[in-house]
Amino acid sequence: MEALRAVQILNPSGEIIMPRPDHPRVICVANQKGGVGKTTTTVNLAVALALHGNRVLVVDLDPQGNASTGLNVPHHAGVPDVYDCLIENVPLAEVAQQVEGIPNLYCVPATIDLAGAEIELVSVVARESRLQRAISGHPEKFDYVFIDCPPSLGLLTVNALCAAQEVLIPIQCEYYALEGLNQLINNINLVRQHLNPTLDVSTILLTMYDRRTRLADAVEQDVRNHFGTKVLNAVIPRNVRVSEAPSYGQSVMTYDPGSRGATSYFEAALEIAVRGVNTGGTA
Repeated sequence: MEALRAVQILNPSGEIIMPRPDHPRVICVANQKGGVGKTTTTVNLAVALALHGNRVLVVDLDPQGNASTGLNVPHHAGVPDVYDCLIENVPLAEVAQQVEGIPNLYCVPATIDLAGAEIELVSVVARESRLQRAISGHPEKFDYVFIDCPPSLGLLTVNALCAAQEVLIPIQCEYYALEGLNQLINNINLVRQHLNPTLDVSTILLTMYDRRTRLADAVEQDVRNHFGTKVLNAVIPRNVRVSEAPSYGQSVMTYDPGSRGATSYFEAALEIAVRGVNTGGTA
């Protein structure tokens, strides 16, 4: 069974194709709480979609550069990165790097320079829409653009919310995870009112689910009652393989494609792709 799952996920023959949207879907992966699986979700969904016939761009907007690490893209000081696009107006196409071993996947890395961008953006003209301009100016058309946000609600996250049409919120199945959610939803509503009227919280993904605890079950019920159909049926379990993969510069999809973590992210990616096609572009 594990071998069968691995073949399905790695898709070496290219036979399994996830439905492609009729226009680019720009998805911002946001939650101001740290450690809920934002970067892991961004990397694994991007790889799953790219392995199954979609053209995908990952924009790493977190100064820690974890998404760049997970995709094995160089992001040491001096590498052209997303900071150059935001502050210096360098075209996104010049800083995007192809991810090794995955033909349809590109990544715009984040270096430590990005840590200063939050302050430097304050005095820049049209500071909230810098990323949106960079993405829309890219000559190639991607099926999906995933923006990995920092764990805060500063100007970088606002840039991501202005550039996106959809927000994907990963929620850890623990009590504290629900506490900061109101603040995030309020901020998204503010951005929708003043900067980006088309923004929609399209997808909620439950992460780090531990079936042995009643708490995880209670959190899942709460989230499903509150958000209804926006919550994906696929749930990401706590899985050692998911945690190990970044230390090898890989997603769990390529590190251990037969694991429960890889299967869960594959199912989540498929659900996002199918929902997007069924509802005309937004999940």
